[in-house]
Amino acid sequence: MKGYTCVDAFCGAGGLGLGLQRAGMQIIFSFDIEKKCIETIKSNKKYFNHTVEQADIADMLNGRLLEKCNLKRGELFLLAGGPPCQGFSVQRRGDDDDPRNQLVLKYEKLIEEVYPKFFVMENVTGIAGKRGKTILGQLVEEVENTGYNVYINLLDAQNYGVPQRRKRYVVVGVRKDLNRKYIKPSVSTTKITVRDAIGYLPVPPEDGKDHINYPLHRRDKLSDLNIKRINALKEGQGRDDLPKELLANCHKIGSDIIGYRNVYGRMAWDDVAPTITARFDSFTRGKFGHPDQPRSISLREGALLQTFPEDFNFVGSKVDIARQIGNAVPPVLAEAIGKSIIATYEEEF
Repeated sequence: MKGYTCVDAFCGAGGLGLGLQRAGMQIIFSFDIEKKCIETIKSNKKYFNHTVEQADIADMLNGRLLEKCNLKRGELFLLAGGPPCQGFSVQRRGDDDDPRNQLVLKYEKLIEEVYPKFFVMENVTGIAGKRGKTILGQLVEEVENTGYNVYINLLDAQNYGVPQRRKRYVVVGVRKDLNRKYIKPSVSTTKITVRDAIGYLPVPPEDGKDHINYPLHRRDKLSDLNIKRINALKEGQGRDDLPKELLANCHKIGSDIIGYRNVYGRMAWDDVAPTITARFDSFTRGKFGHPDQPRSISLREGALLQTFPEDFNFVGSKVDIARQIGNAVPPVLAEAIGKSIIATYEEEF
């Protein structure tokens, strides 16, 4: 099998794979343990025509991934993946021994077995912090022993054509026998704003149904109190700009629980959005209020801010879809990463 072949592990809704395809990669197989993610990819025939399977990464070890792809060890061009990051998230509070953290090490085992020319892993900033640095260090040590030079870069998606602040670590492995030094993605000279991404969309229906021309463009029902809160805010403002009588008790001075400051807010038209999370559909979970309408952004607006195509389909409940969108690698960022890997391979020394 020739060309820039790629396997997309932990594929989610397909954001990473879609961007890598645009960069020139040939996705030959993808897998994820979440059923709705697989259904989403299968429903997007316009964008994907490769084999996709609901499976845990453990199901791909011991030679099974190579067998499924009809590949020999060392033949694959790129193994790409973003092991679930919730265990490392800086917004998460809980047990440092989250079992999802171990998926990074299973991914390392898959790299060792498949031995692709390149591998890439995307993850939250917490993977280099208190919760994740031990596991990240173990992965780097193991893949270096396997035969890779490893490059770790902290990328902010807004610098690569994505209309949101989204800092993520991107770990790229280059097989040592290629004699190549990784070339980082080129920074975009154009800033894409919230207005650029969603400003053209019409007001969604008042009844909570999808807009007739824009599937998933619908408004979420706010409580009477949250309607008062969002109406008290101008674009770009947040919790600290609310009058005292509209603050939640836990946010008032003297409270023992201050909580996150970046909540109950509106986006600004001519700035980038905040990081689109798995709960971006809720006004109470971040600065996810529409810049000038009394509502949180719609699922379709969240997908556009993540740089999914306007006609990209998502399968599942409202919560399922918000999670798929929020957990995805923005396709535009993935494209920049893919182009950098191809440029590294094609570089002449």
